[in-house]
Amino acid sequence: MTTAFGQSTVLGYPRIGVDRELKKAVEAYWAGTIDVDALESTAAGLRAQVWRTLHDARLDAIPSNTFSYYDQVLDTAVAVGAIPTRFARLGLPALDTYFAMARGVDTEPALELTKWFDTNYHYLVPEIAPDTVFTANPAKALGEHAEARDLGITTRPVFIGPATFLLLAKGDDPFARLDDLVDTYAAILTALAEAGVAWIQLDEPAYVADRTPAEIDALRRAYIRLGELTHRPRIFVATYFGDLGAALPALLDTPVEAIGLDLVAGPGNLDRLAAAGPLAGRTIVAGLVDGRNIWRTDLRAAIAAGATVAGLADHVAVATSCSLLHVPVDLSAETRLDPRLAARLAFARQKVDEVVLLGRALRDGTTVLPAPLPPTPAAWHHDSVRGRLAALRPADRQRGDYPVRAARQQDRLRLPQLPTTTIGSFPQTTELRKARAAHRAGRLDDAGYASRMRAEVEHVIRLQERWGLDVLVHGEPERNDMVQYFGEQLDGFAATEHGWVQSYGSRCVRPPIIYGDVARRAPMTVEWSTYAQSLTSKPVKGMLTGPVTILAWSFVRTDQPVADTADQVALALRDECRDLESAGIRVIQVDEPALRETLPLRKADQKAYLDWAVGAFRLATSGVADDTQIHTHLCYSEFGEVITAIDALDADVTSIEASRSKMEILDDLAAIGYRRGVGPGVWDIHSPRVPPREEMVEALQRAVAAVPARRLWVNPDCGLKTRSYPEVEASLRHLVAAAAEVRGH
Repeated sequence: MTTAFGQSTVLGYPRIGVDRELKKAVEAYWAGTIDVDALESTAAGLRAQVWRTLHDARLDAIPSNTFSYYDQVLDTAVAVGAIPTRFARLGLPALDTYFAMARGVDTEPALELTKWFDTNYHYLVPEIAPDTVFTANPAKALGEHAEARDLGITTRPVFIGPATFLLLAKGDDPFARLDDLVDTYAAILTALAEAGVAWIQLDEPAYVADRTPAEIDALRRAYIRLGELTHRPRIFVATYFGDLGAALPALLDTPVEAIGLDLVAGPGNLDRLAAAGPLAGRTIVAGLVDGRNIWRTDLRAAIAAGATVAGLADHVAVATSCSLLHVPVDLSAETRLDPRLAARLAFARQKVDEVVLLGRALRDGTTVLPAPLPPTPAAWHHDSVRGRLAALRPADRQRGDYPVRAARQQDRLRLPQLPTTTIGSFPQTTELRKARAAHRAGRLDDAGYASRMRAEVEHVIRLQERWGLDVLVHGEPERNDMVQYFGEQLDGFAATEHGWVQSYGSRCVRPPIIYGDVARRAPMTVEWSTYAQSLTSKPVKGMLTGPVTILAWSFVRTDQPVADTADQVALALRDECRDLESAGIRVIQVDEPALRETLPLRKADQKAYLDWAVGAFRLATSGVADDTQIHTHLCYSEFGEVITAIDALDADVTSIEASRSKMEILDDLAAIGYRRGVGPGVWDIHSPRVPPREEMVEALQRAVAAVPARRLWVNPDCGLKTRSYPEVEASLRHLVAAAAEVRGH
């Protein structure tokens, strides 16, 4: 890259590989089946593949340091030396210390895990203590820049910016250490400049949320300090996921050379840019191509927006709205999609082509654009579904009074105080995955597949009975994913073969595509739940994924209001709940882990979202009788921000992640007068660590101090599909024993 920014760029690119090569290598390293050299060789190959892809697409400016073995926020923590003492003193090699922070070890729990703004990506929350000594460690960024240079490709290293890093970290006063941290970034910038780096990208997405004047002033001060360095790369501050608001003039007051604005999720950025006054000497990087959804860009509308920016700034570059981390790698790998649908899609590789095309069009105005898409096919519409939506009444979203429901449910279920349960899934073993793959490939017929799944269900039921759990689950062996499973059984959804997206660490999902009206063809879960219930006298939960989460973890159509799509999904789930109830299932769990995830970042936009999100959940769950117990589950987000909405869901029992956050959510629930059942998680299932019984007892004692025992449930933080059976057995035995001990007090 020369001193000019270039005409086209992306803010990041998927790092997992087309076939999830990184996931497989990292998990093999954790399992001890490959060594560090083999892991690093796979990683280097993936990095080179990405850089060559972007270079061959003729992208002008290419990012680096976007590769991560686990999480980009953790990478930045390592780069600035924010390694908690409890991990540093383990004396492990650098990579193993890194993974210990991400996953925990026997003696130390992992860093807290939560959602990356309003996405389904999870980041590790940095811990900054008073004794944290920031130390510049640019080795990873320098190494990647050198690797790319050896390929003949010049790159722009990317870091989380200092202000966002502090806002994401745990601590009472995020900016108490601002000066120390900015000095550390200054040292990193100096080292990069000495290595010949021309540009650096510093991501500041925290500023598209509501920020106080003091927080905005901290942003200004940080970039004035960095901008005044005499020997540094040029600075590109990237913002994304919304409207930058009052932070835009603050950034324009600094010496940074380029500012990135998301014009997809934050169209108001155009008006703010126009109001900002002259932008002499500044590059505006216009995020015109959606980095979070898979629909083709309306190129004509994008060019019009880009032309508006070009009329305001000395230089405009076209970019994705955010990193392409949030979309699958390459549409060309999909050979089974309906051609009418495939023609409307663009994955990461295709979005790069859109960026390049738009950049050229803005530069010379002569690029020929593809023809607009034809209207949506009529076959994608369901008149019956639209009729049901039009006929909905407020009563369709209401159940009876909770005290009446609770009494009837206890009469029916006869549960002990502090009932124990799990969240739903049990380990997805290699044998189960092979059976599903053989069934998909036709090597295992329907009867053989059903027999294999039933054997696993019985195995899971017998284990839970042996361990002494009170409310059982069937273990979900038939489910590939908690959203994809339902998408494959509903009209209006399409599934991909290779559309993998990273959720956290080595965890990848294949979000389905909602392209048309949603309708249920037949019962989806009743057969498995009723079979499990036939094996035991204890209650077995029916397990469903809620409408908000199904939307959040899918790629959703944009041609109708999202609230309408949510209600279409909710009607399908409502029918499923009724069928489960009719089949004798007494407890139904409708998971909504994404409720907080999709909360708009600006408070002014949040009420409208929560109204339709809560309404969709209640539509799904309000068709059952009072003596059917409705559970929901939420995990890995800052739930204090939606605590009143959690209450408004009106679920009889809410299980919620609480182990890494040390039961903090219970104070929020108490503050709003929450009066229904709650199950704060006492076991962090995203770590291989088996918590001792004493630790669970301590957690439950904290819970009982905040919530009356008659309303308290005992459960893990989340489902168990990623864990091994030895871990599950040990941890659940401890969980049941801990509940018995606290019950006895």
